[in-house]
Amino acid sequence: MEPISKEFALELLKEDADRIKMLIRNQKNSLCISQCKAFEEVVDTQMYGFSRQMTYAIRLGILSSKEGHQLLSDLEKELNRLYTEVYEETHEKKESGKEV
Repeated sequence: MEPISKEFALELLKEDADRIKMLIRNQKNSLCISQCKAFEEVVDTQMYGFSRQMTYAIRLGILSSKEGHQLLSDLEKELNRLYTEVYEETHEKKESGKEV
């Protein structure tokens, strides 16, 4: 069995990060994202799993600690941006008198 290349492992991890981002982006119901505890738990679970993957890849020497932390940080920033976007859209709708 051949060892896994760093590039292949990094590509798989980026695909997992993209999948988590899409989970949020595809959720069109702003109210659910901002108020649905079940959805928050799904995202938290996905993020926890991703962080464990980072730790494992770092321990195997596939990624440096810096690379792993950067991938996780980038994903967290993107998720925070998406949540902020949804919050602002929801807030704007409430202010304009539209139902959310």
